[in-house]
This record gives sequence, C-alpha cells and structure tokens, in this order.
Amino acid sequence: MHEIDARDLLCPLPVLRLRKALERAEPGDTLRLIATDPAALIDVPHFCTEQGHDFLGATPLDGRATAYTVRKRA
Repeated sequence: MHEIDARDLLCPLPVLRLRKALERAEPGDTLRLIATDPAALIDVPHFCTEQGHDFLGATPLDGRATAYTVRKRA
C-alpha cells in the first residue's frame, strides 16, 4: 500500500497529492492518504467518484488526522 502524507496541508493540496500518486500507481494499487484538512472528508470521495477510482473509506487516526483509502481503477 502506498502512503501519502498530506498532514497540515489545506484544500486542494491533499487531493492534488493523491492525484499525483494515482498517476504513478498501477491499476488495482491501494493508496492511503493521511490528511488533517477537514474538507478532505468531502473532497476525497468526490474526487474518486469524478475520476473513477474506488473510495474504500476513511479512518480517524489520532484525533486530528484521518486516513483515506483509495484503490486505483484501470
């Protein structure tokens, strides 16, 4: 699993980092974006829907950050 650390970055930077990582990933790869931006809770699922990737869920980490899991589609 690829991990992208986007803590302390504000919208749109977490999604832009995710997009760049997805461009380098192979179809079927799973990526984990760690972000503290509250807008990521809306932005990441929306981005996945728009780009055709699978949003697998969000998991709170330490009371501040959240991990977003995404699978790249072909």
